Amino acid sequence: MLEGAQAGLSWITVLRKRDAYRRVFHGFDPVKVAAMTDAELEGVLQDPGIVRNRLKVFSARKNAQAFLAVQTEFGSFDAFLWAFVGGAPKVNRPRSLAEVPVVSPEAEALSKALKKRGFTFVGPTIMYAYLQSMGLVDDHVATCWKSRRA
Repeated sequence: MLEGAQAGLSWITVLRKRDAYRRVFHGFDPVKVAAMTDAELEGVLQDPGIVRNRLKVFSARKNAQAFLAVQTEFGSFDAFLWAFVGGAPKVNRPRSLAEVPVVSPEAEALSKALKKRGFTFVGPTIMYAYLQSMGLVDDHVATCWKSRRA
C-alpha cells in the first residue's frame, strides 16, 4: 500500500504518513481493507494524515482483494513473490549507487502478473523498490554496512 502511495512522491513524504495509513487502513489488515465500503474510503480521503489521492485510496481496497486472491491461489503471498527471483534473494553487485537499477526483468514480470490479477499502482519501478524493501533483491553496494559482501 505504501509503495503505491509513494508513486510520484518522495519516500519521506509517505514515511511521515505511515502511522496515519496504519490507522485508517485497519493496521494494514488485508481482510479488513478488502471489506472497506465506498463510504469508508470517502472518509479516508478526508484524513490529512495520508496522501489524499482518490485513485490511490480506492486502490487499497482493490489491491487487498487481489492480495487475498493470490494468497488463496498460491497458499501465501510470499510463495507467489519468491517465484519471481527463483526462491532466493537476487544479489546484485553494484560498485556504486549509480549502478543500482530502478527496474529489472523480475520487477517487470511481477508488475505484469500483479496487473493481470487486478492490482493497481504496481508498475515495474514500484515493484523493483518493493522487491528491494522485502529483501528479495539485494542491491547494497559493497561498502554499505548492510551488504552481504562487506
